[in-house]
Amino acid sequence: MRKILSINEGWRFLKAAIPVETAMAYARQGEEVTLPHTWNALDGQDGGNDYHRGKCWYVREIRPEELSGAVNFLEINGANHTAEVYLDGQLLARHEGGYATFRVALPHPGTLAVSVDNGDSHRVYPQKADFTFYGGLYRDVNIVSVPKEHFELVKDGTPGIKVTPVVDLEAKRATVTVETWHNAESVDISVNGETKTVQNKAEFVIEDVRLWDGVNDPYLYTATATLPSGDEVSARFGCRVFDFDPEKGFLLNGRLYPLRGVSRHQDKKGKGNALSHEDHAADMAVIREIGANTVRLAHYQHAQAFYDLCDENGIVVWAEIPYITMHMADGRENTLTAMRELITQCYNHPSIAVWGLSNEITAASAVNEELLENHRQLNDLCHRLDPTRKTTMANVFMLETDSPILNIPDVNSYNLYFGWYLGDMDETDRFFDEFHEKYPDKVMGFSEYGADANPAFHSSRPEKGDYTEEYQCLYHEHMLRMIEARPWLWATHVWNLFDFAADGRDEGGKHGENQKGLVTFDRSLRKDAFYLYKAAWNKTEPFVHLCGKRYENRNEHETEIKVYANQPEVRLYVDDTLVGTQTGHAVFSFQVPLLGEHMIRAEASGCTDAMVIRYTAEPDESYIFNKAAAGVANWFDAEEPDPACFSVHDTLGEIRQHPQARPIVEAMMAKGASERGDVAEAVKDNPALQRMMDRMTMLSLLKQGGADEESIKQLNRVLQGIRK
Repeated sequence: MRKILSINEGWRFLKAAIPVETAMAYARQGEEVTLPHTWNALDGQDGGNDYHRGKCWYVREIRPEELSGAVNFLEINGANHTAEVYLDGQLLARHEGGYATFRVALPHPGTLAVSVDNGDSHRVYPQKADFTFYGGLYRDVNIVSVPKEHFELVKDGTPGIKVTPVVDLEAKRATVTVETWHNAESVDISVNGETKTVQNKAEFVIEDVRLWDGVNDPYLYTATATLPSGDEVSARFGCRVFDFDPEKGFLLNGRLYPLRGVSRHQDKKGKGNALSHEDHAADMAVIREIGANTVRLAHYQHAQAFYDLCDENGIVVWAEIPYITMHMADGRENTLTAMRELITQCYNHPSIAVWGLSNEITAASAVNEELLENHRQLNDLCHRLDPTRKTTMANVFMLETDSPILNIPDVNSYNLYFGWYLGDMDETDRFFDEFHEKYPDKVMGFSEYGADANPAFHSSRPEKGDYTEEYQCLYHEHMLRMIEARPWLWATHVWNLFDFAADGRDEGGKHGENQKGLVTFDRSLRKDAFYLYKAAWNKTEPFVHLCGKRYENRNEHETEIKVYANQPEVRLYVDDTLVGTQTGHAVFSFQVPLLGEHMIRAEASGCTDAMVIRYTAEPDESYIFNKAAAGVANWFDAEEPDPACFSVHDTLGEIRQHPQARPIVEAMMAKGASERGDVAEAVKDNPALQRMMDRMTMLSLLKQGGADEESIKQLNRVLQGIRK
């Protein structure tokens, strides 16, 4: 019989790059830790881009009674990035890749020492990306004890069983093929009450099949395989049909089923990526609350527990490998290994619809033959290992739409941040419309979009770069309208459901965080924009939400009160007096006189929400992120620049044409890029990005980058001294 024993307890941690003999000798002096564990839970989230990266050690004694099988395996479900496993000082295995399960045979009891290294590498992904690369044994570690005759455990971390359902929708029938890998002469395989004894592969037919039907009915069957020795494995599976159409978008089981949802990183404030099963379940509850029917699990293989939750809740999954931002010449084998492990370990999950080849890989890399060949090999590998699913990739917004790399995956998606990093929101509309018109036979999706918001910052006149909740709301309202008008987008994923750690970032009043989340990093607060999507997507939980609860002090005699609700009619009360009734979809806006302190209440179909706001004679400066730059626009209104000379009203492209002005502005742009972390620094020389930036005024770029008023004035004075 198979026995799985958790060995999360009893480890000693040594934060030092030392030889294995030294680690074993000094293990008792190490810190006592319980897994899951990361050494970057705090320093990977506090900014400065200085979190500890390198080799550390985990040491534990394996006792004889813990090895209860004829054959015993150590199972490590996540060690980031590179791990080496030693027993009594002898190297048993090395694994490169921080997000997949791997196993190694344990020949006898002894001192187990595992080194984990998240340091720089020229061959293991990721190395350049906008998130923290937490080091550690951050998922469960087990001992798997099995009889001499057992299912395969080592190759690519396989579960030992592979289930392929093929559904005939018209006949309401599923043909289910079950394959197993083992060292016995025969195996009993059971599906839906029927058992067959075979060498390793059996086929079953399920009549009147109950479909895995997304959030409506995520029904799961179970396939079980048993060897004469008693070793047994099982896999849950779902019978469903995924289709993609360039005009219709995504189809589930033959009907239109637009995928509308969010992306998720696997970390949390104060814990890093060392999440518990309860943490995963809580994240899934938030996904269900917002009403999403899809999640993009970025940018790597996530915990098996979370794929299980997606199966159980009917959430369609985009699963991908950490091939991201910058191609490495020595990294091809690592990408292929990561994809092989992802597909092998996750194949049975019915929720997974696509395998993601890469993310924004052309941001800091040229589209050359080496890059294309890496993607062709990945694409071919996906189709060999899994002919039933499509491949995709997330393309960076400055990638030209005629690039040959878009011809490699089966379907495509773009990450677009018009209206936040560059340009205006409606450029997103034009981008997709132009692509759809030019390439009517290509399936296209919207894999990332978002705007940072710190819940402490507010404005009645929000603008790009101010980090207010109000601008985040305006941004997402536009994107929601854009998406709803284009049902042919096969999937759309908000970036991101939760704020997450990016230790190189220092912006928007937070150190070390990307604040594009709809929910704060610690999960304690849902930003107003969260309720916009809940209003549009959640059809089962009636609610009404007043925006601006944290914007209590308002320096204006008339203010906008915005309401998000999934009900068709909203009534607004001020101090218990009805001031308006509106009908509409998701977003309701009222103008309210502001005289003193007022109680605001919104009602819709029995749901209610309330808040207090007040008029203040002076603006509340605590709501302003960049106080020094707040008056920049007014200052320029009053001071006309000399049109014969350059000014910050000129575009970056115009200024760059002048040999004297060019180095001045490029120095300022480099400083701004450095504050947005490694990725911004890596991509700043991308030619397509430079072309986009060249069309923007220096004033727009500087305000977006958070430059203070005095810096903008000083640059303007310098530029005014340079004749065109």
